[in-house]
Amino acid sequence: MNKRPSQNFDHDLAGLKSDMPLKGRGLWQDAFERLKANRISIVSGVVLIVFSLMCFIGPIFLEWSYDEIDWDLLEATPPDIESGHYLGTDTLGRDLLARIFQGGQVSFQVGILATSVALVIGVSVGSVAGFVGGRVDQVLMRLVDVMYAVPLMFFIIILMVVFGRNFYLMFFAIGFVEWLTMSRIVRGQTLALKNKGFIEAARAAGGSTTSIIFEHIIPNVLGIVIVYVTLTIPQVILLESFLSFLGLGVQPPMTSWGALISEGAQEMESNPRTLILPALCLSITLFCFNFLGDGLRDALDPKDR
Repeated sequence: MNKRPSQNFDHDLAGLKSDMPLKGRGLWQDAFERLKANRISIVSGVVLIVFSLMCFIGPIFLEWSYDEIDWDLLEATPPDIESGHYLGTDTLGRDLLARIFQGGQVSFQVGILATSVALVIGVSVGSVAGFVGGRVDQVLMRLVDVMYAVPLMFFIIILMVVFGRNFYLMFFAIGFVEWLTMSRIVRGQTLALKNKGFIEAARAAGGSTTSIIFEHIIPNVLGIVIVYVTLTIPQVILLESFLSFLGLGVQPPMTSWGALISEGAQEMESNPRTLILPALCLSITLFCFNFLGDGLRDALDPKDR
């Protein structure tokens, strides 16, 4: 007895599916799947997104600006919803929540912008030194060694004293000294890649040094670079906070979490909220960046299986 047409069609379709090759996953797809399995990293990423949105969008919904003084409440007050001071004010009558949001904006901006400066310089120097080699490598690495010998904090302070203290100079100065480790990491990865088969094939095809670096070397070191970036941002935020704590960071009425902590330390006995709240925001942000960096490191490490 002959099979029905539908049964024949199902049988042929099943055979066709069994003969089709399985679709593999790329490095980034596999890394994303591994990252999703790390709940701490996912939660940390969500917290960072929420914090950044609150800092940049939150001031729109507040009644008071970060530098606006409530002349009726010149002394520190507890939270008061009717007056619009949801976390109270500092000793000068400025809204504490608005200043925390503004401090978060500055800290996030300095962290991201300074890390971007370090990323561009470090990846450029490290990839060129590792791929070109020879005297170019020796000169660039000796420059890195010399800059490592100079106390980085002293170098930043000198830059800010000579050129003046402003927001843009601060992230440039911090980024200008944070590229050293990144350049060494990229150089090491480049040395491991420069003799691989696909690099030799690119050379045989007539690829220039610049094209090979930008099209083959840098894309293959992005994994370790992304991990290092997530670990550099909290270092930069902490460094900026330390500079602001010393009075070398942003200048009033502009503020950052470090500046708020410095002000709160002076008012700790009379108004502990001015110290505890910005310190808590800074601590949570630093922890989340580090947890996210650890998760990305595990997800992008091909040997970690």
